Amino acid sequence: MSSRNVPDAPAHTTSDTHTASDTHTASDTRTPSDTHSAPEADTKTATGTGAPGDPDPAAFAAEWEDWHRTKDARLASEHGFLAITGLHWLSEEPQRFPGVPGAWSTGPDGVTVALDEGTELVVDGIAVRGRYGFGVIPEREGVDAVWGDTVIEVAKRGGHDVVRPRHPDHPLRADFAGTPAYTPDPRWVVTGRYEAFAEPRPTTVGASVEGLRHVYDAPGRVVFRLDGRELSLTAFNGHTPGTFTVLFTDATSGVTTYAANRNLRVEAPGPDGGVVLDFNRATNLPCAYTDFATCPLPPAENRLPLAIEAGEKIPHERRPVTP
Repeated sequence: MSSRNVPDAPAHTTSDTHTASDTHTASDTRTPSDTHSAPEADTKTATGTGAPGDPDPAAFAAEWEDWHRTKDARLASEHGFLAITGLHWLSEEPQRFPGVPGAWSTGPDGVTVALDEGTELVVDGIAVRGRYGFGVIPEREGVDAVWGDTVIEVAKRGGHDVVRPRHPDHPLRADFAGTPAYTPDPRWVVTGRYEAFAEPRPTTVGASVEGLRHVYDAPGRVVFRLDGRELSLTAFNGHTPGTFTVLFTDATSGVTTYAANRNLRVEAPGPDGGVVLDFNRATNLPCAYTDFATCPLPPAENRLPLAIEAGEKIPHERRPVTP
């Protein structure tokens, strides 16, 4: 069984709830509106204070380019998020989906597929035919079933079983030309401090799929200064022990950066609680590129009243087409 957590998205989901019905199909998914942008009352550009010991600009830019190239390559990998062609919510009634063999259903014993005669899937290296049961899949985990050059992700999101086919020849992947971003600038490397909560706080956030809710344990917050004001961001656990993931929006959200969310990895704090926030490495989550992702939205308190003109911008795939 493989876990397909969003890269650098929060880890350790405590629970997820879905308030909509089981009849969700890919056509029901849509990205959040631009109402997630920061308040218009204060849209000035923030200025970072810079981390101690300003780096050589050329070396800083080269390191950022290497990081960004690797990040985009992972996104556009053969069976990465850009290869997903649908998000299908399962029910007890068997259903067939485009680009996926067999009839799929779910119930108390988990996900089941009834394959047509002569069709086989490969699950964990073993060929399966006829009727096959995947069992009960834990929340935020999944199983990959291989069908030719297609990988069919069978997963649980928001308490509901889903099927997401990943076709390497999907036009979104084939036409991907990279993610636009602001020019990296050391001034957006900001020092701050991590403040742990007395107890982890279960924090409910929305998702890029209407009706879906994610619940994460927030272990603390990151406090820092921009433009002479003290700001803070609630932090979730990262995938690497000790690291954090911060989801946020700011005054660029819905203007030059993706409206719904921005994602920043924060390395483990030092002995004194000191942390570094490199906003040049603020990234898009998969929902910025595709409607077939279930990405979490930022907590309400993580909407910064400043313009963070650093990091990734709105993907080309989401920009309006000019006649």
